Amino acid sequence: MDALLFEQACEKTINNNIEPSTIGTLSEKTIHSVLKNYYSPDISNQEIRVDNYIADIMKGDHIIEIQTGNFNKLRKKLEVYLVNYKVTIVYPVSRTKLIHWINPDTGEIHKPRKSTKTGSYYEIFKELYKIKPFLLNENISFNILLLNVDEYRYLDGWSKDKKKGASKCDKIPTKLVEDIAINSIIDYGNLIPDGLNKEFTSRHFAKAAKIPIKLSQITLNILFFVGAVIRSDKDGNSYLYQRNF
Repeated sequence: MDALLFEQACEKTINNNIEPSTIGTLSEKTIHSVLKNYYSPDISNQEIRVDNYIADIMKGDHIIEIQTGNFNKLRKKLEVYLVNYKVTIVYPVSRTKLIHWINPDTGEIHKPRKSTKTGSYYEIFKELYKIKPFLLNENISFNILLLNVDEYRYLDGWSKDKKKGASKCDKIPTKLVEDIAINSIIDYGNLIPDGLNKEFTSRHFAKAAKIPIKLSQITLNILFFVGAVIRSDKDGNSYLYQRNF
């Protein structure tokens, strides 16, 4: 993690290219643009054609794809890229958010408030499930970036205060909090929370990781697939898991 380089990437992208009046009108969302400049300040390495696809960044035989969600879109690219190239997928997660509300009629931006939700690196597992067949390929790796962000939303929702069902406009990163790399089975195993017994269920995992049970089940499904945990038995309808190392 290079906090100074991240700040420079934010300054290059935001201060030079974005004015308040342009928020939400850019062809490329701000986090994606900032991260391209973070991983490759040299723009000659950005937006490189590889066969019939455009890679966000390419350095030698290494491709970096920045994906804020919907890993389904990566499947066809990965089928091509992973044959001849090493691929790192960068997944940003909003650790903390300041929410700014925009009046869509006047453009006025209201005073921000801090969201009560805190993002977790476990969120990537919902996306990893979508590309599960590729996870054992030795050429694939991941970087999870926990960011503090300013999120802009339009006051155009269906509720009386216009906030429920409102459109999300853009997210402006303000700080790089943590960078978690997943390059091996050991790295997957390091994401298993402390405080678990030798055998544990998805419910125990959810409590220890402070995540919803559904996300816990998906996470353990992936950890089992890559070999970071084993299924040792069953407790009723629930699998009992153990660390594999």
